[in-house]
Amino acid sequence: MKIRKRKYPDIFYNPISFMGAALASISFGIIIFLIIFEALEKNPKPYVGIVTFVVLPAVLIIGLLLIAFGAIRERRRNKRGITARKDFPVINLNDPKQRTALIVFSLGTIVLLFLSTFGSFKAYEYTDSDEFCGTVCHKVMEPEYTAYQTSPHAKVGCVKCHIGSGADWFVRAKLSGSYQVYSVLFNKYARPIPTPIENLRPAQQTCEQCHWPSHFYGEKKITNTYFASNEENSRWSMTLLMKIGGGHDETGVTTGIHWHMNINNEITYTSLDKRRMVIPYVRSVARDGKVTEYRTTDKNISDKMIAAGVSRRMDCIDCHNRPSHIYHNPAVSVNNFMSVDDIDTELPYIKSTAVNALEKGYSSKEIALDSIKTFIENFYEAHYPEIAREKKGSITQAVTTVQKIYKRNYFPYMNANWRSFPDQIGHMYAPGCFRCHDGKHVSPEGKVISHDCNVCHTLLAQEFSDNKIEFSLNGIEYKHPIDIGDSWKTTPCYVCHAKK
Repeated sequence: MKIRKRKYPDIFYNPISFMGAALASISFGIIIFLIIFEALEKNPKPYVGIVTFVVLPAVLIIGLLLIAFGAIRERRRNKRGITARKDFPVINLNDPKQRTALIVFSLGTIVLLFLSTFGSFKAYEYTDSDEFCGTVCHKVMEPEYTAYQTSPHAKVGCVKCHIGSGADWFVRAKLSGSYQVYSVLFNKYARPIPTPIENLRPAQQTCEQCHWPSHFYGEKKITNTYFASNEENSRWSMTLLMKIGGGHDETGVTTGIHWHMNINNEITYTSLDKRRMVIPYVRSVARDGKVTEYRTTDKNISDKMIAAGVSRRMDCIDCHNRPSHIYHNPAVSVNNFMSVDDIDTELPYIKSTAVNALEKGYSSKEIALDSIKTFIENFYEAHYPEIAREKKGSITQAVTTVQKIYKRNYFPYMNANWRSFPDQIGHMYAPGCFRCHDGKHVSPEGKVISHDCNVCHTLLAQEFSDNKIEFSLNGIEYKHPIDIGDSWKTTPCYVCHAKK
């Protein structure tokens, strides 16, 4: 009988090396399949990378290590004179018992492989879900997940913005988040979670897949309704014509708010802090190559401090810094619910009472919800006992609504709220636009980054509680609802409206 010569040294013919070879071969085959699958898929799912480029390569390496370990182990056994039979088991299909056993084993293996494949795919799909990102994998992200669910982007998957498609940014995102995994496991994470996120994919590759700045042009009318913090909850409204701007040469409109967005200009800036709140230097490069540099005239900021700052090319996220995770200011939230009658505007001082109840500073959500109820009910029982009896239903409804506002915007255990994560759109409750548009950033030629209100919007109308309306298509001069003289012209809005 002719003995078949083996292709590899005998030390590789052992159970451990066989198992490693099988593991490596299967992993490699699946990797090739998923790479082809992702290449052919029109809308590849970002989390396919976690299987293709992280999990399976790790399994492949383990298989290769098992091959080497089995060979080394077998060699040492041979040196010690320990040998094992190299014969493979003989399968005799003429034996009914062996034939039945083989059929059962084969069918069982096929069913198991099918169920394992289906289960793996469903597990992969789940890791691609918003629920996974917000609750299972990142329990610490409950505040962000709650805010996300009521945001304008609630139907846009988390991974679409935070990772996007393709393996390169997936790997970057997961490598940059490796310390976060350690922090969560060992309770080392910061409270609140620091922002902005480092190594976030450029907005041109995420936001602009749906939003197209070069087609932003024209103006947009918005009306905001406010209620004063007095006994009557005096109502007043303001109608603005927002100069969205942007556009391109073909439309002839390349000004307005989205002028920043790298359409005709490339804007870079230098910030002195990680949160990008202090911006002393701005550089603009026009399409013709003309460079204009603006530096703050603040004497407390030196050239050395600017040189040590962090430079960044401006994109959507520098203004729209909370596009999907918005923590609303309590006054804004209460105004909104009062304007749709979810909070009875005839309850005296309900605006100020609701805001005060929200801003007390509680140690836990449970304590907060109970205290809000007690605070509002006690206020009316103490100061307006008749109203407390006559409008008990309205007070109960107000309590429920204020508690809803709290649950959506305050998370004591993470120190997360609107103060922790200011929204930079506008300038009412955070520096926002005024980080650069403060009238203090001046170029060597004397050009100033304007802080004129009419640069970004025109005030069309104001309506006050006495039903007096001021209106003009050419714009009217703003009147502060409370007489503070001309202070509003020199003091940024957020200084008063965001004070503790």
